[in-house]
Amino acid sequence: MQFRQQALAKLQSAEDIDLPVRYARPQGWLALAVTLVVMAGATVWAVTGTVSNTLETTGILTHGQGSYVLQSPIAGQVTSVLAQEGSTLRAGAPLLKVRTTRGTTVVRTIAAGRLTTLSVSIGSVLATGANVASVERVRRSGDPLVATLYVPADRAASVRPGASVDLSVQSVPAQTYGVLRGEVQTVGRTALSRQQIGSYLGAEQLGEEFSKHGPPVAVQVRLHRTSATRSGYRWSSPEGPPFSLGSMTLANGTIHLAAHHPIDWLLP
Repeated sequence: MQFRQQALAKLQSAEDIDLPVRYARPQGWLALAVTLVVMAGATVWAVTGTVSNTLETTGILTHGQGSYVLQSPIAGQVTSVLAQEGSTLRAGAPLLKVRTTRGTTVVRTIAAGRLTTLSVSIGSVLATGANVASVERVRRSGDPLVATLYVPADRAASVRPGASVDLSVQSVPAQTYGVLRGEVQTVGRTALSRQQIGSYLGAEQLGEEFSKHGPPVAVQVRLHRTSATRSGYRWSSPEGPPFSLGSMTLANGTIHLAAHHPIDWLLP
């Protein structure tokens, strides 16, 4: 009872009515100000900022017309090789001389192109239909190179024509000469099998390499041309490598996908 009377007396007392009331400490105001500034900055960035994304993949430099595997139409023994790897041949050019039971026969190319792989040598015994060479189709010796990148099928929808691409070429040290510049020209509509890739490139092992994670989609990249470099293509370094690029050279590609606003993630 005594404590109750004391409490009532304290409530009825007006002696402390003029004392100031502290709503927050100075540290609390500082924390609140910082929080508001951060929230405001995040809101502005969400509306006006963009997030870029890249896609890493592998591919190869070619002349863009594909290759074909030349097979022997006859059985016999190779007695002479009439062309060297890397040479450009016309359609119907002589490639091999083969001795058969009926005499010597010349094996010729089917279409014009560059001889990329010769699978036989003098003394080789051929069966009918045996692979003897791979020929890359080339219309003219000065045709520009393109890069064919093999993108996982589940990521191909994010790639758009015109997207910029950086290429690290296997035969060019990137730390010294930089990366090759280009942009996406076309994106394939369907995924390719190992056999389709091997047939296009004229090499079964490349078909296996580019499809080891599943059937990919082919993305063709146009390389930026310039007369300021020895290779004739634009690099991230001013001069690029002091030599020309060859086709059938492996490359790693970085595709710069379209930037987007992060606030889009919040929309239904």
